[in-house]
Amino acid sequence: MRTKSWLVTSIKMDKTVVITIDSYKINPKYKKKFKISKKFYAHDENNSCELWQIIKIQETRPLSKLKKWIVVN
Repeated sequence: MRTKSWLVTSIKMDKTVVITIDSYKINPKYKKKFKISKKFYAHDENNSCELWQIIKIQETRPLSKLKKWIVVN
């Protein structure tokens, strides 16, 4: 199973946390760096996560349209 660790960026939904992972890419022609963001929606059964907390998520079967991850710790 794949796992990821990052900061929680949103806890507004019930039993769901949003993790946004930022990375940088370089344009091949102009050699300029630009930021790429990817959001991951994870299931948090007890609503125990707090904003800007570092958590670990693990891939699982699809729980809804967007949620395909669960919070491990």
